[in-house]
Amino acid sequence: MTNIAFIGLGNMGLPMAKNLLGANHSVFGFDLSPDARGAVVGAGGQAFSTVAEAVADADVVVTMLPSGVIVRSVYEGDEGIFASAKAGALMIDSSTIDVATARSVCAAAADKGFDMVDAPVSGGVGGAAAGTLAFMVGGTAEAFGRAEGVLDPMGAKIVHCGDSGNGQAAKICNNMLLAISMIGVSEAFNLGKALGLDDQTFYDVAANASGQCWSLTSYCPVPGPVPTSPANNGYEPGFATALMHKDLGLAMEAVAGVGANTPLGKHAAEIYAEMNDAGHGGVDFSGVIKRLAGEL
Repeated sequence: MTNIAFIGLGNMGLPMAKNLLGANHSVFGFDLSPDARGAVVGAGGQAFSTVAEAVADADVVVTMLPSGVIVRSVYEGDEGIFASAKAGALMIDSSTIDVATARSVCAAAADKGFDMVDAPVSGGVGGAAAGTLAFMVGGTAEAFGRAEGVLDPMGAKIVHCGDSGNGQAAKICNNMLLAISMIGVSEAFNLGKALGLDDQTFYDVAANASGQCWSLTSYCPVPGPVPTSPANNGYEPGFATALMHKDLGLAMEAVAGVGANTPLGKHAAEIYAEMNDAGHGGVDFSGVIKRLAGEL
């Protein structure tokens, strides 16, 4: 049994914390929301009213927070994690944030004698609840070795991506690719429909041809072919457009920082920004098919 502080008990953090409890770890939770704190108590954990109290006796600190600014504040603030955690505690940040901030906070942890990894996730709320998340982990081999056993109850796939920040790098590159592929699949279905092709017929062809990809066969953006896709549930997320917009913003920030050439990534970011700004941030990102068809 390990004492684990979990900071950030939102849609992702709470089910992740519950899976740690299910693996017989002790969970010390903190969230700004009283309801979230109550939920972790209801699941068998303990809740605290400050970050400092939550981390004081923890062997491991896991964070799942909305932005790089908040991550930096929670770790580096006067009453934050670095100031309050006991010597030797392991830090795991599973937030999705910019690479530069991830590397900076991990460097600050090292300066203070803490092992730390950035470990963003893929798999959404469903994966968090089922304990089947994919973790992309950046950090030293020693820190990764310490983190792997903690991450295991929450994930089905844990990949060491290299140095600090490389977990975030892998996450934003993957999601940029996902956005591009979903737009491509959506354009193909829209064109096929305009040419008189039945959606199921085109799916049956493309799913067994060179156009096959995850956006088609696991997350098909039209109703019918893949019963579990959000298209069969009114495009309820899933993975919301607002989150895809955020991740593409991080990708474009990284592109600017290193001078990479990503014209399709840039255009995908513009499309999802327009969709989000038009008030459709709560629609699943596969709903872009309707946006491209002029129906959203």
